[in-house]
Amino acid sequence: MIRIGHGFDVHAFAENRRLRLGGIDIPFERGLAGHSDADVVLHAIADALLGALALGDIGHFFPDSDARYKDADSRALLRQVVNEIKARGYRVGNIDVTVIAERPKLAPYRETMRRTIAEDVHCAVDCVSVKATTTERLGFTGREEGIAAQAVALLLKG
Repeated sequence: MIRIGHGFDVHAFAENRRLRLGGIDIPFERGLAGHSDADVVLHAIADALLGALALGDIGHFFPDSDARYKDADSRALLRQVVNEIKARGYRVGNIDVTVIAERPKLAPYRETMRRTIAEDVHCAVDCVSVKATTTERLGFTGREEGIAAQAVALLLKG
């Protein structure tokens, strides 16, 4: 049996925060605002995985009203989501992520993000796709107000 889920996340830029995407630090003059480390890539993946099994979203599992998740490492949150999936008899088949941002350019970090994500979700690197695109300077990402990410995940039984 297979299940497919879709996830989406967005965070505004913030001063005096590190930029963390796909589980790694990206050198940039601003980070993202959020209760946790605001890793939009891992948040979109977590939502896609949870959505595939109709388990809700990361806000349900890790509410921003809970002080335990203040500045939380999204890699740790993603690993908890993967444990939920495994407990229900599923494993990750593949993940496809698109990051939407004008800057920073992510090509130099893509392979490291893929490896990090694959490690955290327990699948082969060639089952993780990370792409980036711009909105041609349109909308909030085009105005460089923040970064968005969307993800699709395939889960396999067994």
